[in-house]
Amino acid sequence: MDSVAATGYPATTKRAAGFVKDVPTVAMTVGFADKILITITQDGRLAQWFHVPLDSANRVIAGAPETDDDDSLLPLTHLTPTTLLGGTVPEREAAGQLLAVQIASIITTRNKDEGRMIVCGLGLKSAELDQSSYLELVELVGKCL
Repeated sequence: MDSVAATGYPATTKRAAGFVKDVPTVAMTVGFADKILITITQDGRLAQWFHVPLDSANRVIAGAPETDDDDSLLPLTHLTPTTLLGGTVPEREAAGQLLAVQIASIITTRNKDEGRMIVCGLGLKSAELDQSSYLELVELVGKCL
């Protein structure tokens, strides 16, 4: 019984809506005790799921010595998205993994002590994202974090 941690109920939920390439888009985050669930839907779709574990990231960040090497600009190795469902189209999988790792990077940057797993569900209308669409999606999710 001592290992059970008290958490608030209900889980914290935030939602933001907007248009990406004139397509109605809804982003939602739900914060659970062990995971942060993020969904991005267009036209009610939800077809792909990814996860990015952050727990080992904090150990890497906390234990790593500070260096000024050029390698410090590279992404940390712990930000590795994994496709859970819906990875049959390579273009969609690549775009989804890119979004998932970017969202995880934002969360890690905002809170270095964050250790919950990021679970990201996507339902994008188009398989390909241009730069403006990508930035609009990241900004929309950023409003929910």
